Amino acid sequence: MFIGPEADIPAPDMYTDSKVMGWIMDTYSMQKGFSVPGVVTGKPLSIGGSLGRSGATGRGCVNCISAAAEHLDMDVKGSTVSVQGFGKVGAVAAGLLDEMGCKVVAVGDSKGGIFNGRGINIADLIKHKGESGSVVGFCEADTISSTDVLEIPCDILIPAALENQIWEGNADKIQAKIIAEGANGPTTPGADEILDERGVFVIPDILANAGGVIVSYF
Repeated sequence: MFIGPEADIPAPDMYTDSKVMGWIMDTYSMQKGFSVPGVVTGKPLSIGGSLGRSGATGRGCVNCISAAAEHLDMDVKGSTVSVQGFGKVGAVAAGLLDEMGCKVVAVGDSKGGIFNGRGINIADLIKHKGESGSVVGFCEADTISSTDVLEIPCDILIPAALENQIWEGNADKIQAKIIAEGANGPTTPGADEILDERGVFVIPDILANAGGVIVSYF
């Protein structure tokens, strides 16, 4: 096997959650003939999971944003935010930033995006997505494209969806001051050079989304 407590240890990612991690643990344990809880992280609490693991990646992303803003002498409170991807990372980060006094003006998922220059009520949006399966159609915001979510004027941009979303073809259209890479590899190397030349402060994924891995380690 390629996985194991002394080899590679899987953790939740896109389209997986604690339930799926439990299935993997059960299947691996059946092959071994005894319980092996260390084969995966992000398990349900009832079988050894860590409290707070599900929101750790988004929370770590927000901690990095706070540190970056302090480094740049930028006040997080009152900053405008755009979030691409409203899953385990993006929704948590948006909610925490909203609590800190930020104004989340745009949110997108795989079906499209929404915009409200006055700010989006994140708690209501989470409820809407839970009921409809998408942020699209939220009554308190206008519909925009997924591309617009990346290019909207904002202080903080969180690409928390798929890889290669910011590339050479749109890097010069990004209007954020800080990009916090909640997803894995959302910015191509070529786009990264363009952003650097333009003075956009990019928090790389290996740091910005490390919160989940840190809690998994514990």
